[in-house]
Amino acid sequence: MNIEQLRKLYEARPFRPFIIHLADGQQIPVQHAEFLATSPSGRIITVFLPDDTANIIDLLLVTNLEVKPTANGAGKRRKG
Repeated sequence: MNIEQLRKLYEARPFRPFIIHLADGQQIPVQHAEFLATSPSGRIITVFLPDDTANIIDLLLVTNLEVKPTANGAGKRRKG
């Protein structure tokens, strides 16, 4: 996974929530663009959750980005 693939989802308008899948099986939801921050190098991201917890993620451990379905049921998956 690289930062450009993530930026496409982050910068999409309108923003659509997505799930970051990690190599160890964890699934990290990104509910709003404001809940995601990147390091200057673009290799490390931080995802904040509504309860004020945060996940610090090395993009080398990301296996997939899954876009959540929209209200009409249309959704897509991006393989990473």
